[in-house]
Amino acid sequence: MSKRNKLQKFAEILSFPNVLENIDPAVPVLTRNQSEQVMLNGRWNQDQFPANHPITLELACGRGEYTLGMAEMYPERNFIGVDVKGARIWRGAKNALDKQLSNAAFLRTRIEQIQLFFAPGEISEIWITFPDPFLKNTKTNRRLTSHRFLSAYRQLLKEGGLMHLKTDSDELYQFSLESLAAYPGVELLYHNPDIYAEPLVLPELAIKTYYERMHLAEEKTIKYIQWSLS
Repeated sequence: MSKRNKLQKFAEILSFPNVLENIDPAVPVLTRNQSEQVMLNGRWNQDQFPANHPITLELACGRGEYTLGMAEMYPERNFIGVDVKGARIWRGAKNALDKQLSNAAFLRTRIEQIQLFFAPGEISEIWITFPDPFLKNTKTNRRLTSHRFLSAYRQLLKEGGLMHLKTDSDELYQFSLESLAAYPGVELLYHNPDIYAEPLVLPELAIKTYYERMHLAEEKTIKYIQWSLS
């Protein structure tokens, strides 16, 4: 993608009503519609979505395929895709506007800051879809299923809130199982190192991201873990 094209997309998403961005990580204020500044902690259902429904986050959402797919699948729920890369979010946000999916929104920020933008217990469910596995041993704390992130998710989730990981990485899959086993309050509900080897346990698992299609073309197996946090 050309630099000019990226800059054009960055400019466009600033005007999208379904995209919110954080400019200063020291201040949990979000910008919407180019200049409107809002603080949505505890108010996402009142001030962003037209209906008060359970909220699901998709972390490392990329182009937002899961956010859009689940928003279409479950109109009685609200969905927020989170990623730091604006050019990727642009695609998901534009598709949501084109499809008039009022229950889908996007938050552009670093996932390390996610707890700044939601009230405790505001989130019902979290999906982590094909995140960077950070394979170097020196970067294990950047993996989205490491204990530092699990602690952040616990703040956001309702009691017993569900979490899901979908990945092609054998290393991240095994690391995640070990991390969850060592973290207090985790109930491991299901895990499978090859979800397409048998009937899918959830209809959402049939949604395929851009990266998943690439992994399947390379004959990689897709892994899945589901757990709850209390």
